[in-house]
Amino acid sequence: MQPLDDDNLLAVSDRYARFARSEAHGNSAFYEAVCEAIAVDEELCARIAELPPAKQQPNLVLASARYLDAPEHAPADFTAWLVDAWPRVRAVALEHRTQTNEPNRTGVLLTLLAQIDGPVALIEVGASGGLCLFPDRYSHTYDDAHRLDPDDGRSAVVTRCETTGAVPFPTRMPRIVSRTGVDLHPLDVSRPEDARWLRALVWPGQREREERLDAAIGIARTTPPALIEGDLNERIGDLVAAVPSGVTPVVQHTAVLAYLDAAGRDRFFDQMRSLPARWISYEGRGVFPRIDAQVPGGVRADENRFIVSFDARPVAFAAPHGQRLDWM
Repeated sequence: MQPLDDDNLLAVSDRYARFARSEAHGNSAFYEAVCEAIAVDEELCARIAELPPAKQQPNLVLASARYLDAPEHAPADFTAWLVDAWPRVRAVALEHRTQTNEPNRTGVLLTLLAQIDGPVALIEVGASGGLCLFPDRYSHTYDDAHRLDPDDGRSAVVTRCETTGAVPFPTRMPRIVSRTGVDLHPLDVSRPEDARWLRALVWPGQREREERLDAAIGIARTTPPALIEGDLNERIGDLVAAVPSGVTPVVQHTAVLAYLDAAGRDRFFDQMRSLPARWISYEGRGVFPRIDAQVPGGVRADENRFIVSFDARPVAFAAPHGQRLDWM
């Protein structure tokens, strides 16, 4: 076993400690405790460090354990199980990707989609299982004071979002006439193993997210979106070009572009500025420096907030899973 002061092991330890402190804290007490324990466990840090860098992320490793029914009654039992079951956990992590398909994010997206008149062809890059392609099929609540239901009544999927600032609360649903997603490895939620993976990506203790995900999977199984396997930079031009005259192409994405390198992100940005489409981006800071640079001076937000932009103009900060929206 390598000593924990090895640079690779220290990087893993720091990453898991930071995840516990900055992301799990206040959202999942169980994951917070587990990641704190991993950060000081030499054996686990060494095993994680042996994974390819892209596979070392806490969300992926922990979801792989949940996928295999790791015990969740005590953090110590979880980490002990993780050591014993590591070969199986490693295999799942190598086979899967972090494809969190959180339908609650559609409440944030809807504030912009609802501003677009006429029929919309909704295109999502990094669509995972396509659950964010159904904003008009979900019910949405903002601050428990503003609510919008689908045209046919209340949905089994209800998004919840706390807000600050002059949020343009939607008063009508967008008229979505087609739903298309592209992903390097799209998930088919009609397949039990793919649905199981999406459930594993939900954090322990977040029962409302689990229930919302199951309800969204039910809707997607009834009316499946068109999901295409491919590279988003290679596909986006053709997808926009295929939209018929009189229909507005709208390209959206949430927590996806960070997985591209800087050149890939720049290429996508340049394509979106030249394509005849509306563009809704919901990504972490640093993903699009040209968007970040437009954030008004003096505007501050928690470092974990994502930037929401509309046609390359920043309009809001949002929590990663859509639970909070702070309008600029």
